[in-house]
Amino acid sequence: MDSESNPGSSSARERPIELDEILANLQASPGLGMPMTDYSPNNRDKIRRAYLQKGPRQPKGHKFPQSNQSGINRRFIVHWFDEFDWLEYNIAKDAAFCLNCYLFKTNFDQVGGDAFSGVGFNNWKKGRERFSIHVGWVGSVHNQAREAAYNLMHQKGHIETTVIKQTDDARMAYRICLNASLKCTRYLLRQGLSFRGHDESSTSSNKGNYLELLQFLVDHDEKVKALVLENAPGNLKLIAPSIKKDLVNACNKECISLIMSDLKDRYFSIMMDEARDVSIKEQMAIMVRYVNNKGQIIERFVGVQHVTDTTSSALKKSIDEFFSFEGLSFSKLRGQGYNGDSNMRSEFNGLKTKILREQPCAFYVRCFAHQF
Repeated sequence: MDSESNPGSSSARERPIELDEILANLQASPGLGMPMTDYSPNNRDKIRRAYLQKGPRQPKGHKFPQSNQSGINRRFIVHWFDEFDWLEYNIAKDAAFCLNCYLFKTNFDQVGGDAFSGVGFNNWKKGRERFSIHVGWVGSVHNQAREAAYNLMHQKGHIETTVIKQTDDARMAYRICLNASLKCTRYLLRQGLSFRGHDESSTSSNKGNYLELLQFLVDHDEKVKALVLENAPGNLKLIAPSIKKDLVNACNKECISLIMSDLKDRYFSIMMDEARDVSIKEQMAIMVRYVNNKGQIIERFVGVQHVTDTTSSALKKSIDEFFSFEGLSFSKLRGQGYNGDSNMRSEFNGLKTKILREQPCAFYVRCFAHQF
């Protein structure tokens, strides 16, 4: 394999990558992500902040698998999450990690191994003992990493700290401006409309759906008019493309969180299909299907995953990452449905077979729309 195709090679690391792309494809947990040293020093704090905002992955509803250790079947104990709030569990690796050490251990002298920041820890026989040793004394690497995480999220230049220190009037003005932008964002997302226009300049007769809808709010609400668009501070217009993406991502997270809270620990099925988008990137759309408390069958679209290719192995890896990120467990999976392509339904190495090997109760039903 040449260096260009190997993401771990030095030339790949030196190749400039947009921060938005890195954050959009950020792995769900330390067990799946690259070492922090592989990221550009200019991007590390932003990547760390993204991880810290999500917090450690603690799938408390997961049925933790048993493994034979010293002749006894042992497994991860869910109560450890309550005792060690920094603890993170990776379903795919059946291993525990320390989010703080993964993010900040490289900032300090390297003491000890990388069990909690690299390969993962799974010696459940000595779980609580090793977790306590990992925390260590006041000046341990773990506690230094934890302090570094706290300082990063509370530094003076961080937007959350800046907003808190503003006066009540300034915070109210920001809230009004943000709510106006969120109303436009939610409306366009609900209607499935595009945000940007071909010409968004001040002289354009049609600046695109987002700006035109924001102007409509300005024309019909005096409070919004006093604080939005022309009357907004230069750094608080909330109309930049990156701001729009942030608002859309925030809405996406809220929607997925609501769906997952309704799904909880119910039995469910997955439906998916893959296709190329206009930029010739392979995309995998995922839906979940379950029965709610009222006995109603609920189908929810939960996202589009970028996949490197459409082989069964690549699709299975993407599903594993999605399950890990959302805290879903294969033990609750009871069905799978997709088209009849060989990479999907092959009896020997298709996606259907790979999932059945892990969860025999996940019965395959071929998509009716793809049968003709």
